[in-house]
Amino acid sequence: MSIAQAKRFTLDEYHKLGELGFFHEDDHIELIRGEIIQMVLKGRVHETCLRNLLRELPRLVGDRATLQTQAPIVLPPNSEPEPDFAILKNRDDNYLLAHPESADILLVIEVSDSSLDYDRDVKMPLYAEAGISDYWIFNLFDNYLECYSEPYQNNQGKHGYLNKRIVLPNQVVALPCFPDLSLDLNRVFPPKVNS
Repeated sequence: MSIAQAKRFTLDEYHKLGELGFFHEDDHIELIRGEIIQMVLKGRVHETCLRNLLRELPRLVGDRATLQTQAPIVLPPNSEPEPDFAILKNRDDNYLLAHPESADILLVIEVSDSSLDYDRDVKMPLYAEAGISDYWIFNLFDNYLECYSEPYQNNQGKHGYLNKRIVLPNQVVALPCFPDLSLDLNRVFPPKVNS
């Protein structure tokens, strides 16, 4: 008796599907451990937080690093997530020749409300396994920033981060890649609106 198994895609197969026009331009998808994942639509609070970060991060980081938003990062052998933000090492070609890989990444940032479990349970181990040193989740559900650092692998082969730090929306947090640069979370978290 055979059991049905889902087809998992390699990075090359995923890219070929894109070249063949298999995906629509407005599809919000990413490749996670060989599976093509359809991303959930973002709500107004999520979009507002993204806009706030899009205003604050470039001003803060300037020319010291490359900032990308909702663009692919390559995590071999079979993942190409598109985090909300990634702070990358500067590169002469500005990533024209290839998408960033884990060695290029200084910080990955996800903004989470309805995707909170996914960003913790699926993406966090993926980023830790890739050796990405720092991962932030702007937790809009609980209204605080979760800062993860020091990736590890346990005896069962599971990946995660040794350190988790909570930063409240009225506090200031230093960028782990540039400790002299601080982000005022008052300028990032949207104000709470009564329904």
